[in-house]
Amino acid sequence: MTESEKGCKMLIDKIHNNKIMKNKMKNHIVKIIAIEPVTHDVIRFIVQKPKGYKFTPGQATEVSINTPALINEKQPFTFTSINDNEHLEFTIKIYDNHNGVTNELEKLNQGDELIIRDAWGAIEYKGEGVFIAGGAGVTPFIAILRQLHAENKIANNKLICTNKTESDIILKKELDEILGKNFINTLTDEKKDGYDNRRIDIRFLKEKITDFNQHFYVCGPPAFVEAISEALNSLGAKSDAVVLEK
Repeated sequence: MTESEKGCKMLIDKIHNNKIMKNKMKNHIVKIIAIEPVTHDVIRFIVQKPKGYKFTPGQATEVSINTPALINEKQPFTFTSINDNEHLEFTIKIYDNHNGVTNELEKLNQGDELIIRDAWGAIEYKGEGVFIAGGAGVTPFIAILRQLHAENKIANNKLICTNKTESDIILKKELDEILGKNFINTLTDEKKDGYDNRRIDIRFLKEKITDFNQHFYVCGPPAFVEAISEALNSLGAKSDAVVLEK
């Protein structure tokens, strides 16, 4: 094969691969079916599910609002539905001081359109363990726990959440029903009966967890994830048993 022929083949292969990647990254335009409040600043968006669309519980997708001004603005959001559901669901915390998709979502109505893309993410269920969430970091765990509950496999999984106040707890009633005594909440800005009133640190983890030879799932603000990961490591958790978003 001459150098010219090799060059042509490389170009053809590149075009072919680009077409494959483009097909894999296909955008899906979906209508919003319902918008429901979950807490004072968290909203549930129920949207159409594209035919054949699949994801692993715990994964997210990049979302845009289908308007000329926002079509190219992307923000990752986690699915809180499970694959057996007829529709897709996102449970999203609204930040009024954030520009872009998150801020504009609050202004949408039923019938408006979103654009979703491929599912991605490193958080997925690898076995029984402890889920540790900071605030809205609980959202990847919602789909996982709903899936386990649907399959009657919730077992002894435990969820530890930290929030500022009781009103910030996402889906408290449902998670109480799924996990019972294994749903542990601590409030950092409010003292209330029935709750711990402190931050999650090494001392807290030692008190709430007796076995560090199991899986741990951690999600929340970056500083929270880093601090919890370091605490778990110092308490003997194996690094490959701590599941984080990467």
